[in-house]
Amino acid sequence: MSTPFELRRPAHLSSPLIVSIPHCGVEVPSEVARGFASAAVANLPDTDWHLGRLYAFAEALGAATLSARYSRYVVDLNRPLDAAPLYPGRFETGLLPLQTFTGEAIYRRGRAPDEAERARRVEAYYRPYHDALQALLDEARAQFGYALLFEAHSIPSELPLLFEGRLPDAVVGDAQEQSAHPALSEALCAALRGGEEGSVALKVARNHPFKGGWNTRHYGRPSEGVHALQLELSQRGYMIEGPPFRYDSRRAEALIPILRRALQALLEVGARQLAPSGGP
Repeated sequence: MSTPFELRRPAHLSSPLIVSIPHCGVEVPSEVARGFASAAVANLPDTDWHLGRLYAFAEALGAATLSARYSRYVVDLNRPLDAAPLYPGRFETGLLPLQTFTGEAIYRRGRAPDEAERARRVEAYYRPYHDALQALLDEARAQFGYALLFEAHSIPSELPLLFEGRLPDAVVGDAQEQSAHPALSEALCAALRGGEEGSVALKVARNHPFKGGWNTRHYGRPSEGVHALQLELSQRGYMIEGPPFRYDSRRAEALIPILRRALQALLEVGARQLAPSGGP
């Protein structure tokens, strides 16, 4: 088995920013794939496609980027181990998803993972990712006095089981201001909306329909110096929605400067408001 994540980072962190991309993985072990119910499922439609490419600039900002290699259908790295719902009363997929976002069964009858398989996947794929993420956050906090976790996600613009209507271009989640200093969320939203002369503006929502998944809520502990934000992008902004899920260079080239501006805004707010007196 290959390492269950890819880590791109400088030898020594030069920024408190950690970019986590837990749903970009497209590898599926053969023993898992053999149980899939259809070719449509095998296309991995619920992947956060191409985000590693979209956020490749983050390394130039001094950030570390942690990306999943394996599909969320193997194990969802943004779900709690205790299966507690993130949005009670709403349709959700779990730690080991059994349905796609459109409600299609992922596994053939009799091939869904049992408890032993669940435990195996947690140890093989889930814990290594979270151990690596925690280590990066600890390193950033030790070096800078605080850490900024940016959870990068994307989703199709229309998914009736998850939300009504069409998704805005971007949804910022901070767990209703519980996972990060409010100034960070405000700066992120402002940078995404534009405001600079001649700049492209996005339609941005905050905490609706998504307020941040488990990673944002679990790691975001402002009182302990860790601030976590989620950004859910509508995939129509940078790719062709639907198989074969192609990257659209024209759209992406317009979006990337906005994302760069947004991450720079987080760093500026962090340096101004979160860094300890006399810190880096």
